[in-house]
Amino acid sequence: MEKLEKLLEWGGTKRDIVFLILSAVALIVSIFDLLPLPFDASWIAIVLCGIPILLEAFIGLVTAFDIKADVLVSIALIASVVIGEDFAAGEVAFIMQLGALLEDLTVAKARAGIEKLVHLTPRTARVLMGTEERIIPAEEVKVGDILRVLPGETVPVDGVIRSGQTSINQAVMTGESLPVDKVAGDEVSSGTVNQFGSFDMEATKVGEDSSIQRMIRLVQSADAGKAKIVGIADRWATWIVVIALTAAAITWLVTGEIIRAVTILVVFCPCALVLATPTAIMAAIGNATKHGFLVREGDALERLALVSKFTFDKTGTLTYGTPKVVQVKSFLPDVSEEELYSYAAGAELRSEHPLGKAVVSCYRTEVKKELLPVEQFQMLPGRGVQADVAGKSILAGNEQLMQERCIHLSKEIRDAVKQHLDNGCTVIYIAVEAAAAGFLALSDTLRPEAAGMIAQIKQTGVIPVLLTGDHENVARHIAKQLSIDDVQANCLPEDKLRYIDACQDEKRQVCMIGDGINDAPALKKSYVGIAMGGIGSDIAVDAADIALVNDDIKEIPHLLQLAKRMMLTIKCNLTFSMTLNFAAIVLAITGILNPVVGALVHNAGSVFVIINSAFLLKWRKKRKSS
Repeated sequence: MEKLEKLLEWGGTKRDIVFLILSAVALIVSIFDLLPLPFDASWIAIVLCGIPILLEAFIGLVTAFDIKADVLVSIALIASVVIGEDFAAGEVAFIMQLGALLEDLTVAKARAGIEKLVHLTPRTARVLMGTEERIIPAEEVKVGDILRVLPGETVPVDGVIRSGQTSINQAVMTGESLPVDKVAGDEVSSGTVNQFGSFDMEATKVGEDSSIQRMIRLVQSADAGKAKIVGIADRWATWIVVIALTAAAITWLVTGEIIRAVTILVVFCPCALVLATPTAIMAAIGNATKHGFLVREGDALERLALVSKFTFDKTGTLTYGTPKVVQVKSFLPDVSEEELYSYAAGAELRSEHPLGKAVVSCYRTEVKKELLPVEQFQMLPGRGVQADVAGKSILAGNEQLMQERCIHLSKEIRDAVKQHLDNGCTVIYIAVEAAAAGFLALSDTLRPEAAGMIAQIKQTGVIPVLLTGDHENVARHIAKQLSIDDVQANCLPEDKLRYIDACQDEKRQVCMIGDGINDAPALKKSYVGIAMGGIGSDIAVDAADIALVNDDIKEIPHLLQLAKRMMLTIKCNLTFSMTLNFAAIVLAITGILNPVVGALVHNAGSVFVIINSAFLLKWRKKRKSS
């Protein structure tokens, strides 16, 4: 049994490659008569490459009356063998199987994104039963149960906080770059992460109704409507078969020469037609790989050439996804902005809050000075921190903290803060010795190459769209900087799916670009999904058709232009192959071509197609000189 399993594992692509090599050698031996064999060596190619084609054609016809290119190939194979043109039969079978192999090599391997998403589902929950705390499997939690969530733990089910204060990382559900402070009465979702401070919650949605389970179902069903592109040769196969058989039959009846009829069938075989698409796709994939893209689906570039909208997630895609201090403003004449910054960093040194950690990190990076000595540190959950820094009493936190401590915020401070709040920043107010001293504004920072990338996409006629879970102010501010007119904010995974569905119902194909777990359903539902491979979650990468390995978004316009160029190359290949076919048919009808020469003409056409496709390997659109 183990030997059989290993044999099956060895099959597939490796077996096809070995069969093609043996067939190529056999055809060379046949045409040059290199070995004294008791049979024509072409039969090796007929058996190894031809039988799979015959079987596939027969099964397709019998089970679904599905006429594809392999039907015509099968007819030509049988006819060539009947009249003794073994080399022509072997050569046609070899070329067709070579095209099929190239097509197979562009198909992605099975993906395990669903399994990874399932692993995010919390396994256990802390249930409070009176004064006792018990750990039970998460699937056993019932609506109404009171649960306790400790710092660093994942919220096991959807619910409402009944006591405690904390900050929740909701990136898994909304993609928000900054954690959200939560107090009693606020809702929390399963799969989100408790940043600090324990809290007690009441379960409201459990099992299949929880947010993380809904996410799993979205990913599982999102690509149900994503149709695969059918090969050109297969799409035209019915007409090709009818025309070929009609032309062959009429020629045989008029001339009485069956060899002319068989030659028509041989030259009508869509060898170059079959090679036209996969060779161009493989060359384009090679080009994309050099520019940092991992193309995971064979027809992804074909689909990319047809999109009319590019929808971008914000956090981690157009921005870096980490909060950064963008301004320090002091309003006390005896406290400079650098001093205010040092007080804030000192006060936040022992903070567990992500914003506090961001302040300390930015101070060390930008100011590059030692932090001031800190004493009497106190965490104020949901408000901020309090500490003595260099002998001064410092408060750092939100507006509620200032109000509770009766610290007056002047109109000048409020006006300055409003500007930052309108731009989607988070503000930390600083008080020194119980007097409002100023504030720090933190924001997710835009990637420097984002604006140029959006401008280039617009030049191709594709519409950029910002599709984000962040708040309206944040989204509008980023969109304004990038000149994006279409903005969809406050989007949960379901909202992103609905937007993509609506576009595709209007026959406007959408490419989604994102990095987070919350983007996975949209990446899978969209006509083409591109995931940020460097910082993106494994689940987002697994749900996408293409991964941007190094997160260099300035290469995205190249990928779009490459896809359009690839389609132009495919059209040129198809035009040439069809023109060559019809020219060869005319020569076959007049008796100028015989089956062997007809097969060689096919070789010449196939070689042209391969060479033309190979130019895509190093193609890059020339930029206009300014």
